[in-house]
Amino acid sequence: MSLRTRIALAGGAVVMAALLAASLILYGALDTNLHDQLDTSLVHGAASATDVLRQLKRQDKGSGTHEPVKVGGTVVQFIPQPIWPGPTRDFIPLTERDVRVSQFNEPPYFQDLDGMRVYTTVVPNTDGMLVRVARPLSDATETLRWIAVLLAALTIGGGLTAGTLSRLAAGRLLRPVGRLTDLVEHVRATHRLDARLEVAGRDEIGRLAIAFNGMLAALETSVEAQHRLVGDASHELRTPLTSLTTDLDLLAETDADPELVSGARRQAGRLNALIRDLLDLARAGTGPARTEDLRLDLIARSAAAHIARRAEGVHFELDTKETYVHGDPDAVERAIGNLIDNAAKWSPPGGRVHVEVREGQVDVRDEGPGIDAADLPYVFDRFYRSAAGRSREGAGLGLAIVRQIAQTHHGVVEVVPAKRGAHLRLSLPAII
Repeated sequence: MSLRTRIALAGGAVVMAALLAASLILYGALDTNLHDQLDTSLVHGAASATDVLRQLKRQDKGSGTHEPVKVGGTVVQFIPQPIWPGPTRDFIPLTERDVRVSQFNEPPYFQDLDGMRVYTTVVPNTDGMLVRVARPLSDATETLRWIAVLLAALTIGGGLTAGTLSRLAAGRLLRPVGRLTDLVEHVRATHRLDARLEVAGRDEIGRLAIAFNGMLAALETSVEAQHRLVGDASHELRTPLTSLTTDLDLLAETDADPELVSGARRQAGRLNALIRDLLDLARAGTGPARTEDLRLDLIARSAAAHIARRAEGVHFELDTKETYVHGDPDAVERAIGNLIDNAAKWSPPGGRVHVEVREGQVDVRDEGPGIDAADLPYVFDRFYRSAAGRSREGAGLGLAIVRQIAQTHHGVVEVVPAKRGAHLRLSLPAII
């Protein structure tokens, strides 16, 4: 879930919670107010019962219990004192409480019965005659129901509106963060450290942009210093090494001990290979120098043919299909060459190295001792050499260079489980 969505949900939830709390309070207050209004209307109806009683007496001489009559939306019933105790007709049965009210031993009271709100009191200026005034409870509940629907709609609508507005506001506020993210992804993809983020304020986002620009500037300076160091080291180390190799060649033509000269030349060769690996590893971390569409199968065949000329006693089997990738030709050739050279180095005399290329993948298998399980997590680390490999030539940089080149080309190199020997796979994005 994006940060913008989380902010929108949080804003909507807060507003909805506030509206819900306000609605509950308002609903409770309206419920009390409407019932108070209903009770007040019943009290007023009972106070004006004398006029109704006069009309009823003209129609029915006032003997016995009067039938309930409707006056507007109100039901009124008069109950003369002589009939107690006993039931009334078509309305609410009499109780002992009614007797006490008629005798002025208990105040008038309200009750809810059969969906009606009933008020019982003594008719003014009588000797205990009761009057019941009733109105339907629906007069209040119907209004409350519509109010509840309205409050629910306002709560939900307010929450959704707040969420929408929060999302729009978050999109505007987080736009600088989006630009920062785009810049980070651009730097990661292109390895260009000269990009900068526009600073548009002095708030927290602006300070973050300033800090990020400062970090990029410092990193750019550091990388430039590294490049200068690589260039200087290349010149300063290769020049005396070339002179040393030339002197050893001249020394070999004299009466010097041939074995001693051969050992010195071999060590000079190892030093030259180490310098070359270090320089290649440093360059590989700076991204492809130049890129173009490449035939991965042709590069693999060329690398295998080159290594086969100096790998005596090792047979190479190639199974390649035409496949295209986009990258630095020198770097890709170096990566494939390192994989094949590593397989040839670990192959026994008369062993076979199988190279398969298809769909952007280069699989290299050998018939050597394989990779021990304890060494699997470290085979692509710089300067790592297994216990079995410490007696062999090399500085443990070949596979580290392969991984570095694979990463700069948005690919991956991995060890594939194999029943015999080692199986390494370089995968690069294929061009379809």
